[in-house]
Amino acid sequence: MLLRTLTGAAAGAAGTTALNAVTYADMALRGRGASSAPADVVDALSDRTDVAVPGTGETRANRAAGMGALLGMATGVAVGACYGLARASGWRPAVPVAAVATGVAAMAGSDVPMAALAISDPRGWTPSDWLTDLVPHLVYGLVTAAVFELATGRGR
Repeated sequence: MLLRTLTGAAAGAAGTTALNAVTYADMALRGRGASSAPADVVDALSDRTDVAVPGTGETRANRAAGMGALLGMATGVAVGACYGLARASGWRPAVPVAAVATGVAAMAGSDVPMAALAISDPRGWTPSDWLTDLVPHLVYGLVTAAVFELATGRGR
């Protein structure tokens, strides 16, 4: 079970890399800026926990942005670990089903905290906003599931 969980974590790291690549490609193609949401999560958590982000001005903003990116990576690795744990516990869907479920879980892992912290309200998102969020998370799910299956010998 531990080996499958760790394999899932590694697959989640691969999925996170794919998610980031799709996101950055979208930014490059459409000329859109990076989201401030990850840094906003760090700021909100800092405010609620009285754990300060060190620095002032641009230095503090850069730290919050870096911490936000690290939280995203941690979410991806954690969802991958949960995928591995689920597979070790007997969950055996087809890879496309696993990919969608895992992608949606990762999306919830980032969007639910943003909604709970009142940073973003998905109920007000446009269809374009939803696609911008959904597509990279589905790619995450596909890569995570595929890498796990390949690493455990089931994808051959």
